[in-house]
Amino acid sequence: MVADRAGDLGPVLTRTTPDLVIDAAGPFQGSDYRVPLACLRTRIPYLDLADARGFVTGVGALDAAAREAGVAVVAGASSVPALSGAVARELATTLDQVFSIEIAISASKRATVGGSVVAAILSYLGRPIKLWRGRRWDEGFGWQELARERFELDDGTTLGGRFVALADVPDLDLLPEMLPGRPAVLFRAGTESALQTVGLWLLGWPVRWLQLDGMARLVPVLVFLQRLTQNFSSDRSGMYVRLKGEANGARLERQWTLIATKGDGPHIPTLAAAILSESILAGKVAAGAQPAHRLLTLAEFEPLFAGLSLRHQVAERKLQPSLYARVMGQRFAALPPAVRQMHEVCGDSGASGEAIVTGARTALAKLVARLMRFPRAGKYPLHVAFSECDGVERWSRHFGEQVFSSRLREGDGHVVERFGPLRFTFDLASCPKGLEMHMRSWSVIGIPLPLALAPRGVAREWEEGGRFHFDVPIALPLIGTVVHYTGWLERK
Repeated sequence: MVADRAGDLGPVLTRTTPDLVIDAAGPFQGSDYRVPLACLRTRIPYLDLADARGFVTGVGALDAAAREAGVAVVAGASSVPALSGAVARELATTLDQVFSIEIAISASKRATVGGSVVAAILSYLGRPIKLWRGRRWDEGFGWQELARERFELDDGTTLGGRFVALADVPDLDLLPEMLPGRPAVLFRAGTESALQTVGLWLLGWPVRWLQLDGMARLVPVLVFLQRLTQNFSSDRSGMYVRLKGEANGARLERQWTLIATKGDGPHIPTLAAAILSESILAGKVAAGAQPAHRLLTLAEFEPLFAGLSLRHQVAERKLQPSLYARVMGQRFAALPPAVRQMHEVCGDSGASGEAIVTGARTALAKLVARLMRFPRAGKYPLHVAFSECDGVERWSRHFGEQVFSSRLREGDGHVVERFGPLRFTFDLASCPKGLEMHMRSWSVIGIPLPLALAPRGVAREWEEGGRFHFDVPIALPLIGTVVHYTGWLERK
């Protein structure tokens, strides 16, 4: 029997009276709730394998109707958010707070051939994606923020390095609310084909810049290209969930990694539906409408994992102290609390406050300020987002709508800050109220430059009235002030 999910399913459900409806048709991006509503009208439980963010997170709107009908409505019984949610809760056990979560899925090309998968990707390719990071809602873009990640287990099973890019999934809304500390969440996806993943990344740029529409017309073309290269693909897929958090004062990273071989990767998205369908039919899932991210535990997946060609593990490692703590050593503990806390970066953090900017006065200084993307003169609401990976920190300073960023790392006992091709090495000097940054050297594309030509100014940080305060003057010889900003911040 054929049923059109875009049509009226009422007569079909009334005639067949199934015990449970499982919707795996997809894509769910842009779908409405006519299928679960048809189930509610006929008092039939409903379950789907949706991974569309709006569809899954919005299913709670049907909760009252589902309770009145006395049936369960569950959305997202798939790799995300059902399996990812179960893993995240398992990894967060015993953690006092979670700072960040990173999830990535890399499928074999055989697992991604199909119009529904391609249509789902194109629905958010190059489009804004709302992200909780830096302790506030931020914006990324679909299939951007390209990264090369390794999927490997301690026993030597590995996928090697694979490219993944930002995808729009329910976890971006659900996991910050679910775990202690309201962590930042980032989800990336890709295939084993670097050409395919990087190609979509490249395609995302003109969509983003030019706000192109009509990308759905490319679905047949991309599916055709995928099928042409299908025979040159492997049978291996992978997934990881990585948490950074704190337990009893110790900073930890926990990571769950799964690698599927022998073509069993495409079975993984169906496992949550198999478990939950049995639970619903047994009356173990209460009446109401909800996403699937809280309904399963990792242990419940184990029996189904055992029947597939896959291996998975949980690994834990203790994280090193933050950048400033490593550079300053014992002096770091003596800093005023507000200054010390601002630099205790692990995974993700953020702070908000206010800044007053004095801009450049000469034409040449204004040109330098524009090239460096420094803010113009004025008074601004200020937000600084801190992110950390393998001991390297990225600071993104938002002066209203104006943003400039830099990366900081440790170098021979000093802090090295990079702005594009420029690198500045600083000594962190303790002072009675906080600390000062004194320039030691600078370079461009690794070529040392004379210190006499270096930017002038000593950046200072201190605590006043319980708040973190800062003063950052930057001037160039013969040119004068490029930018000077001062103000305060509070950790969010």
